[in-house]
Amino acid sequence: MTSLTENLDLLTPEFALAGLAFLVFAVDLFLPEGKKGYLAWISIAGLIALILVSLVMLWDEDETLYNGLLAVDAFALFFKVFFMGMGVFIILSSVDFVERRLKHQGEFYGLLLFSILGMNVMAQSRELLTAYIALELLSFSLYVLAAYAKDTAVSNESALKYIIVGAVSSAILLYGVSMVYSTIGVTKFEAIAVGLELSTEVSPALWVGVGLILVGLMFKVSAVPFHMWAPDVYEGAPYPVTAYLAIGSKAAAFALILRLVGEGFVPAAERWEQWQVVFAVLATVTMLVGNLVALAQKNLKRLMAYSSIGHAGFLLAGITAMSFDSSLPSNGVMFYLVGYSITNLVVFAAIISFFNMTGKEMIADLGGLADHQPFLAACLAMGLFSLAGLPIFAGFTMKFYLFTAVASEGYLWLAAVAIFASLISLYYYLQILRQVYIEPAPTENGVAMIEVHPDLTKPPSLSLLAVLASGAGAIIWLGVYPKPLIDAIEAASRALLN
Repeated sequence: MTSLTENLDLLTPEFALAGLAFLVFAVDLFLPEGKKGYLAWISIAGLIALILVSLVMLWDEDETLYNGLLAVDAFALFFKVFFMGMGVFIILSSVDFVERRLKHQGEFYGLLLFSILGMNVMAQSRELLTAYIALELLSFSLYVLAAYAKDTAVSNESALKYIIVGAVSSAILLYGVSMVYSTIGVTKFEAIAVGLELSTEVSPALWVGVGLILVGLMFKVSAVPFHMWAPDVYEGAPYPVTAYLAIGSKAAAFALILRLVGEGFVPAAERWEQWQVVFAVLATVTMLVGNLVALAQKNLKRLMAYSSIGHAGFLLAGITAMSFDSSLPSNGVMFYLVGYSITNLVVFAAIISFFNMTGKEMIADLGGLADHQPFLAACLAMGLFSLAGLPIFAGFTMKFYLFTAVASEGYLWLAAVAIFASLISLYYYLQILRQVYIEPAPTENGVAMIEVHPDLTKPPSLSLLAVLASGAGAIIWLGVYPKPLIDAIEAASRALLN
């Protein structure tokens, strides 16, 4: 246990992050319209500073705060650095898009910072209500961001769907929390594990409560059959927000699921074996449906939405295989989250750059891109090859690690399904690259696209080039030498499972 003063000290990064968001809001009030771009760089500088502060202050810390509500450990630190680092690159990817197409830049960056705060607290939460509050902080920010292109009908429609589905899923989750509390009288993850383990016969109400909590979380990660909101929201949201939904919110939800399962379910081994069947079914259906439906998509955003659903299935396979005796599945899930996020960021940065140049978002519009933008096409190819899991790229090592971990825990059939689903994904990723490298550039009313959109002859902005170059380098690095990252992940897993 720690004193209140120590609690406050250990939460300095969270308080500072909230302060940074308010600072962005305040500075926005005084900056003239032509200087709003500085807000992005203030946000980036603040996040980089907070990453350094977190590493210095929280390295080797292992504390439980506020009577078990929050954890300050290697697991929480890993995800804090990951979320804030991801925020830096999301903002870099957003700079040009926001300046050209969106109003109220201060609110955009401030809400993004508040959502990162919610993510950080989700990774720290060791109690259901605390996790719920953190999840809502993330969700409220995303609801507004999804509707940020308010002048377009499709953005308003998608945001309305997102709010309705999000509210329903939150209500389901909260009702599940109330049922768990009403049956065993606790909401802390560790206490739930004890209650499950000591119960000779589990109350049906407890099973229903746990099931409702999982349903609420499955909505957040867009697992089948709770995925219906994702394609429409991804299509309607502004491009940087779509990227953020595909990367950030999914990673945060899985960080929470990892802690909930690792501390609340896995220690109750007999009960966890029963729930593993449920997770295995969800993983199988999500992998297959996500990748099969992606085959029919013509819109880039919708294709990436179904791709994201398929990858959620791979991650759920890792969750299924978690056990108290092995940290390999949890290692695999975290490694997959990092590799998937970096890879997806490169793909979205390339797509955002193309959209900034042309305003187009159909797969057919990518024809001839390699002729006009060879570097952009190469980065897109690297990202898609990595998502498909081809060697020398991050996607190969992360899939190999995760699928091996799943198979080693006795779920050989689930690993086989994952490999099959991954082969399906290779087809639609190659269809995109076929358009980029083989098909000729489309025309608009008989006029060549390059004449209609002369920006195609210009290089991407410096901020997007930085994201593409650093992301492409990270994809190769993780594909060839992932050991430093795996060492950090193993330390985080030990904090979670010990």
